[in-house]
Amino acid sequence: MRAIWKGAVSFGLVSISVKLYSATEEKDIRFHQVHRTDGGRIRYKRTCQVCGEEVSYDDIAKGYDLGGGEIIVLTDEDFADLPLTTSRAIDVLEFVPAEQVDPIYYNKSYFLEPDKSAAKPYVLLRDALERTDRVAVVKVALRQREQLATLRVRDGVMVLNTMLWPDEVRKPTFEFLGDDIEARPAELAMAGSLIESMAADFEPDSYSDNYREALQEVIDAKAAGREVVQPEEAEAPPSAAVDLMAALRASVERARTARGESGGDDGTTPISAAKSAQKSAQKAAPAKKAAPAKKAAPAKKATTAKADEAKPAKKTTRARKSA
Repeated sequence: MRAIWKGAVSFGLVSISVKLYSATEEKDIRFHQVHRTDGGRIRYKRTCQVCGEEVSYDDIAKGYDLGGGEIIVLTDEDFADLPLTTSRAIDVLEFVPAEQVDPIYYNKSYFLEPDKSAAKPYVLLRDALERTDRVAVVKVALRQREQLATLRVRDGVMVLNTMLWPDEVRKPTFEFLGDDIEARPAELAMAGSLIESMAADFEPDSYSDNYREALQEVIDAKAAGREVVQPEEAEAPPSAAVDLMAALRASVERARTARGESGGDDGTTPISAAKSAQKSAQKAAPAKKAAPAKKAAPAKKATTAKADEAKPAKKTTRARKSA
């Protein structure tokens, strides 16, 4: 690996000289734009929209679009006056509990390697972070931009995770959040059973990029002049289920069958557990129905029925008077 930045971690009066390395790399297969008929690379020229001339890198500046075609051109002198530190320091602001940092803020990851003379304070900070289960919130200037970041420990090495600023994280404003939607106890029990039947320890090496592997096979086959073997089609996802409970039951059974599992020793299965929860919910229902307002309803019907029975009696009395 090649270091992309050199500086120092500074907390209190302690300074630790470090080098910064990219902790991740994208494995995506990249393509060039080429001429379809002869495979020639497509090149783009940097031309000015106003004068139409080709422009070299030395004559290119940064411009901010105000809208309506108005552009503000910023020079190197404008950027020099900004409060961006050039001390190449990773300044520790505070130490916070690791679980309080929402992962949505994390952006990119970098490894920190200490200089030989800074190995002892590096190990001291690393071990202290692990023992206290905290991460260091820091500020650092990378690529001409001040960044918020955290320092945490992974596999014996301190990792710098650059973070988004709070105003860079969008707030979800979806209509369903205002709707009164509630899952039934039986549905929750069945969903919990499905989660348990699919529970496992996270092992990253057990996952792979099937699309990239298939694409690489196509490229290798074409390069070697071999016939391209089409991969088997994946099972089509089920259509939208009308009965949520039925879909959950089927999912639980399929997950357990795939693992070669069956019901517990006591004969209890996820489905029977969900049914028990549903029966418990139904037993609790009559207590809610026994409200005074609902008892009054049958009384009104009975009064009406008595009134209806009395109507023929009145007609009989009139008939006797006529006689």
